[in-house]
Amino acid sequence: MASTGAGLQAHLAATVRTVRTARTDHRLMFIWIVGVIAYSVSILNRTSLSALGVDASARFHADASTLSLFAVLQLLVYGALQIPAGLLLDRFGARKVLTTGMIVMALGQVVMALTTDVSVAIGARVLLGAGDAAIFPSILRVIAAWFAPRRAPVVTQITGLLGQFGQIASVIPLAALMHAAGWQTAFLSVASLGVLVAVLAFAVVRNEPVRTGAITVITAPRDLRRGFTEAWRHPGTRLAFWSHFSTPFASTAFALLWGYPFLIQGEGLSAGSASAIFTLYVVFGAVLGPVVGTLSARHPLRRSWLVLAVIGSQAAVWMLVIVWPGRAPFAVLIALALVLCAGGPGSMIAFDFTRAHNPASRLGTATGIVNGGGFLAGVIAIFLIGVAMDLQNAGTPATYSLEAFKVAFLVQFPIWAIGVVALLRERRRTRAHMATLGIHLPLIRDVIRSRRPATRSQP
Repeated sequence: MASTGAGLQAHLAATVRTVRTARTDHRLMFIWIVGVIAYSVSILNRTSLSALGVDASARFHADASTLSLFAVLQLLVYGALQIPAGLLLDRFGARKVLTTGMIVMALGQVVMALTTDVSVAIGARVLLGAGDAAIFPSILRVIAAWFAPRRAPVVTQITGLLGQFGQIASVIPLAALMHAAGWQTAFLSVASLGVLVAVLAFAVVRNEPVRTGAITVITAPRDLRRGFTEAWRHPGTRLAFWSHFSTPFASTAFALLWGYPFLIQGEGLSAGSASAIFTLYVVFGAVLGPVVGTLSARHPLRRSWLVLAVIGSQAAVWMLVIVWPGRAPFAVLIALALVLCAGGPGSMIAFDFTRAHNPASRLGTATGIVNGGGFLAGVIAIFLIGVAMDLQNAGTPATYSLEAFKVAFLVQFPIWAIGVVALLRERRRTRAHMATLGIHLPLIRDVIRSRRPATRSQP
């Protein structure tokens, strides 16, 4: 009877553990899904002018430099607030920071909907950048808290690619709504969606499975400064920063402002064909993201090679488009969309570096530092492209020429060069630091040689 009672007790305990695990898994999925929705809406807000550049130019009487200023200031604020957002995450957790960010973005879209003054509209884009700065770092914090380290790289990639569907919404449904119901209705609708997601995030998102103090902490200002200093001093954080600096900026410049005018005015595509290119851009990312995430998880000591492959492919295809005589074939433009979409999955590898080289207590700060890198490069690229267009007297978005676009897009190559040089330097320093911890990276030729099947000696 005693053994029977003990067996029944063990069975009940196992059942309770199973129920608790199932509840945790369901809760995790709900939290992650809400995070993905929030990220998609933030991308929709971020790229809401991508297909409306001509309409925005007419509404605000803006030339190329002013259109660049819309995106540049938005990204500049986004990048500048990454570190403050990371510090807030380390202090207050993802739930409050994510909710606040969604509300600020909604306010920005309300202002954008109601104004016709260009200076006020620029201020609205600044609000968008400020709110947007809080979203993705919060979601990365949630992933780090709720998912096992071996699953986090793949989950991060899937989150990134699903979030890009917000870009499709900005190119197709938002543009269609604007042309059908007007500018004000379209942007007020986006603002309403942001408020809804803010309520959902506050109701569902939780900072961590169990309150351990590693995620939500009460931190003195002195401790926050020390956390920032320690994060930046680590070569692994700087390797992540330059990885994120180098991989997504071409994609950001293309998706956020210059891609749609380039395809329509420069390459002479119809609006439907240009929208198809952007749709393929997102679909390619949906396919590529899990592949890159899996490779990053399986080969954590070779992640920098993935980053370099993304950069090299983007530079090569962009150069092909630029040197192509006249308008590039549609197949080449599809190839351009393919390599540009790789910038998103490639940039996510930077956050794998961040998690690997920083403790949980300063992960928000380190993530803010790294996330700011890509958007710093994006600001530089978007601004320089606009300046290059104006220096060529390209005119207005309705009169841009293909030749002007090709010259302007050359400004991307020095940015890649700076990023790659810095990345290689920090990779060397990171490997030296790892060696002091007893982690030695074998040469690739030795790895290949060790995996070759042994040749049998002939009798």
